[in-house]
Amino acid sequence: MSFLRTDSRAASQLRATARLRVATLVAVPVLAFSVACGGGADSADGAKKDDAIADVPDAPAGGTAKSGSSPSAKPAAKSAFYDAQMTYVQCMRVKGGYKDFPDPKLSGYLDWSKINEIASRPGSNDAFKGGKNRACVPELLAASDAAPKVDQQKAYESMLAHAQCMRDNGVSKFTNPTMSGGQAIPGGDPTPGSPSIDQESPSYKQARKACESKLLEGLDGMQ
Repeated sequence: MSFLRTDSRAASQLRATARLRVATLVAVPVLAFSVACGGGADSADGAKKDDAIADVPDAPAGGTAKSGSSPSAKPAAKSAFYDAQMTYVQCMRVKGGYKDFPDPKLSGYLDWSKINEIASRPGSNDAFKGGKNRACVPELLAASDAAPKVDQQKAYESMLAHAQCMRDNGVSKFTNPTMSGGQAIPGGDPTPGSPSIDQESPSYKQARKACESKLLEGLDGMQ
């Protein structure tokens, strides 16, 4: 559930996503981890008491492409991002050990629902981490650098609504996101270094399915 530098810019939100996914590979500031992990939770199960949720409308989990569109019709404003993601996807198929790694959506964002399915296979957790032997980490980070700008306040509100939904659906330890330095920092497992939430359990997967529409496009791999 992931990727931050102290000198990263708010405009590069997907870089944060990528660096959280490959946190075991890339140096991550202690402060960023403590915030992302929901430090300072004041309830026994790790969830904060301040659960006031902004009214975030459900957002479609899929891409924004119209029926009959093709990769050649990808939005011009995101074409560099899409191309960078395709380079990463191709690397994952050839060098990363995942021949069925899915194409990105036409918007350029990765299809995390399919990637999660791949990563759930025994011994396939490195589908989150740049492939076998981390062969595609450079391509992963290059794609995150090419990500379009994200409204950090909207991202925070979306992740906050998602965190509340996860708790409402039985994942009581799921922590809220926070804002730090103008960036939305994902919530999730309160102790990701030693996970206390079983992401392979049927109840967790049910909650993920029930709450996926709370996350805006591009945030579905963040928490």
